[in-house]
Amino acid sequence: MSQSLEERVIKLISLVEKREFLEAIQYFYADDAVMQENGGPPRTGLEAILAGERNALASFKKMHVSHAESFIVDGDRAAINWLFEYTDAGGRRRRLNEIAYRQWRAGKIVYEQFYYDPAQKLAEVDPTQHPAVEPVAAA
Repeated sequence: MSQSLEERVIKLISLVEKREFLEAIQYFYADDAVMQENGGPPRTGLEAILAGERNALASFKKMHVSHAESFIVDGDRAAINWLFEYTDAGGRRRRLNEIAYRQWRAGKIVYEQFYYDPAQKLAEVDPTQHPAVEPVAAA
């Protein structure tokens, strides 16, 4: 029996919480998937999505937290509230709280859009005032 969409979303969360970002994309995204960052231009195709992720990861000195606060599944769509905390290339600690909205087809992500306040990327985080949430691997 194939996995339900909820089971697939839980597996995706588990990979991302373990910081296996590229592996998650390779495993769950369709070859013709489209990913759009907030209001930015869409990236189309698995290779373009992987290249964009590699660029994003290269801009971090360290990823401290990758955690799913919550998720919801409805039909062939799922939304995950992600919390990421990282140190950027300039040594500043940042936090990003975003919603990833995904449409799935045949067990693969075919469309994804991220929603977040871009001002978050400019604000520094004091880890002593905002303790990081440790990732909890999903079942």
